[in-house]
Amino acid sequence: MKIVDIRTHLLCHKLDQPFESAFSTFTERWACLVQVICDDGTTGWGECLGPARPNAAIVQAMAPLILGCDPLQIEPIWTRVYNQFRDQGQRGLALTAQSGIDIALWDIAGRHFGVPVHVLAGGAHRQSVPAYATGGFRQPGRDRIDALEEEMAQHVADGFTAAKIKIGYGHAIDVLAVRAARAVLGDGRALMIDANHGYDTVEAIRLGRAVADQQIDWFEEPVVPEGLAAYHEVRRGQPIPVAGGETWHGRAAHAEAMAARAVDILQPDVAACGGITEMRKIAAMAETAGIRLVPHVWGTGVTVAASLQMLAILPPAPQRHAPSDPWLEFDRTPNPYRMAILKTPITCENGRVAVPRGPGLGIEIDEEALAEWSVPA
Repeated sequence: MKIVDIRTHLLCHKLDQPFESAFSTFTERWACLVQVICDDGTTGWGECLGPARPNAAIVQAMAPLILGCDPLQIEPIWTRVYNQFRDQGQRGLALTAQSGIDIALWDIAGRHFGVPVHVLAGGAHRQSVPAYATGGFRQPGRDRIDALEEEMAQHVADGFTAAKIKIGYGHAIDVLAVRAARAVLGDGRALMIDANHGYDTVEAIRLGRAVADQQIDWFEEPVVPEGLAAYHEVRRGQPIPVAGGETWHGRAAHAEAMAARAVDILQPDVAACGGITEMRKIAAMAETAGIRLVPHVWGTGVTVAASLQMLAILPPAPQRHAPSDPWLEFDRTPNPYRMAILKTPITCENGRVAVPRGPGLGIEIDEEALAEWSVPA
């Protein structure tokens, strides 16, 4: 079996209602999918987190290193590609592009052997995971609190037992937003906050102290990701557990963050950190360091499926009779193609999502839906 083609698929949808994080305005939803095709017809799918067109361009730049290779040689392929791009690509777009390729290779391997990725990786500790609803972005033109309360009420109605909201818009409005979200969710549901590095150290500490009584599970990306010392200061200066990692990418960057004790909760994204190959190593490092790992997830059903395969293999930490399962981040922001490109969408039932048990990632791509949302490269 040899790799004969590597294709990228750009997906785009223009939003009727834009939404904002602390520093970005989303007017469109973009995705870059990677399709790796073998000479026997076996096809694997992956996805890259981040800017779609640049990711697609880098995937195609990497393709000559992979064409003609045995797709089951996943580690050698990963090493060859990384070494050729490492001088300018130890993190950032080179790693996000490589992630899409690596996920597709694991998908191929699972399909070849007729087992899900979690079996290839050693077996599943769990068959389903709890999911938290991600949203709570600011919607331009709408009252911040009214819109947030409406959204949280929908999450409750949909059966979610946890939700994450965005902050980083200013201290006063953020405090009001956190308290409003908690009031709607009630005491029995988990609440997380994500600043998308919209604060400096002083602001983050002030905010954490102001909402510490709101039962916050974690405070995500309080400051810029390159500021490991600032992360450490935020941990020391306020009582809410600090989380981060979606933009640290490969294991070297995550090792730096762990050595600095920058976070309580590490959040690598399988579509950004170097794929399943690299994320397994990051997970092992986190377990050794005694740092909780909760993957970041933002993308289509391809990324969700790959993340579920990773969540299945994470060991219980700590080991006990009734260990807590790791959370799946389940995006609830507008994106009509997110699950439409799958023949069988991944759904959340009673607050939990089942780990796909079919071969590879456990999903099948709906080619007609893919064509509907695809745009020229």
